[in-house]
Amino acid sequence: MGPEYLIDSNSLIDFFNNALPQSGVDLLINIEPRISIITQIEVFSKRGLERSEIEKLHKFTNAATVYDVNKAIAERAIYIRLNYNVKLPDAVIAATALCYNLILVTRNIADFKNIVGLQIINPHSI
Repeated sequence: MGPEYLIDSNSLIDFFNNALPQSGVDLLINIEPRISIITQIEVFSKRGLERSEIEKLHKFTNAATVYDVNKAIAERAIYIRLNYNVKLPDAVIAATALCYNLILVTRNIADFKNIVGLQIINPHSI
């Protein structure tokens, strides 16, 4: 079995907005869909979503593994917040990736790059 990935909100939004290069699209369509509950909250709370967009997101999230926040993720997120300049949602997403040994798929490299042990891939530059 190859590497496993956690998809960040921005990469998921870019995918659905047809804003990824073909190499990024290829990555996302060839992996098991996995997201944090934070990503689910972020993509569904975008104002102005059309009914067709909501239906696509529901179809995706129903097929995806959605990781809830558990005690281990919460403790790791606290550590990340205390040791890095990371917003709470990003800390929970990073903690989820670390706890499940997943590579984070994000274009938001700057906010995650200093977190020790976190593997990141930018779908815009593969």
